[in-house]
Amino acid sequence: MATGILKVKDTQVVDGNGKPVILRGAAIGGWLNMENFITGYPGHESSIRAAMLEVMGDKNYDFFFDRWLYYFFTEADAKFFKSLGLNCIRIPFNYRHFEDDMNPRVLKESGFKHLDRVIDLCAREGIYTILDMHTVPGGQSPGWHADNTTSYAAFWDYKDHQDRTIWLWEQFARRYKDNSWIAGYNPINEPCDPKHVRLPAFYARFEKAIRAVDPEHILWLDGNTFAAEWKGFDTVLPNCVYSLHDYSMMGFPTGRPYKGTSEQKQRLEAQFLRKSEFQREHKTPIWNGEFGPVYANPKWDENADEINQGRYNLLGEQLQIYDRFQIPWSIWLFKDVGLQGMVYTSPDSAWNKLVEPMREKKKQLQLDAWGTYPSEEVEDVMQPLIKWVDSVSPAAKDVYPSTWNTARHIERAVLQTFLAETFCREFAELFRDKDEAALEELAKSFSFDNCLQRKGLNKIMSDYASVASKAH
Repeated sequence: MATGILKVKDTQVVDGNGKPVILRGAAIGGWLNMENFITGYPGHESSIRAAMLEVMGDKNYDFFFDRWLYYFFTEADAKFFKSLGLNCIRIPFNYRHFEDDMNPRVLKESGFKHLDRVIDLCAREGIYTILDMHTVPGGQSPGWHADNTTSYAAFWDYKDHQDRTIWLWEQFARRYKDNSWIAGYNPINEPCDPKHVRLPAFYARFEKAIRAVDPEHILWLDGNTFAAEWKGFDTVLPNCVYSLHDYSMMGFPTGRPYKGTSEQKQRLEAQFLRKSEFQREHKTPIWNGEFGPVYANPKWDENADEINQGRYNLLGEQLQIYDRFQIPWSIWLFKDVGLQGMVYTSPDSAWNKLVEPMREKKKQLQLDAWGTYPSEEVEDVMQPLIKWVDSVSPAAKDVYPSTWNTARHIERAVLQTFLAETFCREFAELFRDKDEAALEELAKSFSFDNCLQRKGLNKIMSDYASVASKAH
């Protein structure tokens, strides 16, 4: 039984008895907010859904996605998660499940069908949930994960986008204000406000509005620039936890491999200390809301086992750092098609067999930002363009987001937005003329019993969750 709604006390999260609770777990990424690398499609969720609806028709489209959302997380997933000693699941969602752009401020009750189901499943297993609006009206960043088909984050320039976001969160707060298994609300994932001051101003508005509806639940507030910096923040809001995201490029195919050197360990700690300076200075709780390596595919990397062991070692070193600071964390992510998930679809599943040609094409053309593999073909095209842009515009490398260089901007715009979007129809055509039996089989590929487990990752997470539970 939950012992009351969780609260912030000094630098810790505590239960109704004042006992510290360290939330450790993962996000159900790619579920209520679909992402291209997680399920295998190209481009952005809204674009791929529009293409699939056109190809499949209303009836088959609705049938497939309802079954897919069901199988993606069931009682078996919740029980497995709990068996590892993990106690919190972050649930990213796209606002479009709950509100239509062409019918704003009208709540879509249908969106709660699977969200309520999963919240209840987790509660039965003693797992807290954090609700995360991963995609907001207008788009909060130039990211595919914000379902933004452009590089323009309109959320910051249009007050109505912000007002709608607060309105929708008020509906969530009314619905869940008495639910003690909900650990709180994560209002915006990885915001990118080029002016820096509009994000803390929005959080102040948001906090006031939500407290009028739900005065109890914790607000989990991401830092700016993909939850990496705190410029513009000068005050701390009550009963709030400030969140950083702490990915290391040493865990990605294009990064320098992690070898466990003293220099690499120092760099990991320095990165965490830089990102958490605001919280430590203001003596607030710290939440690492996202982190984790991607993992090599044996089909694509002959040294996959060796590569992945290095990435497990990297993750273990990060967890040691977080354990020293006794902070809550949530890795990215729980389930996918085999890149990063704790659980992943089988290469022999109907889903993987169907989408594998598109996954190969995306790898070849670098259409996904996440887990990009080096490609001479793409680099021969892109490097001269990047070099030319830098030569004619020295200011290009300084364009916000501050963590991006010119290459990152051009790759996002040309490859992962424009080019990737041109393949949405090709992906959708894979589903043409599929009957309900075939669609059911495809959806069922994501059921826990049909998936594989990334045992090395799960053991590390379980070991550190156990350390946390023994400490408290």
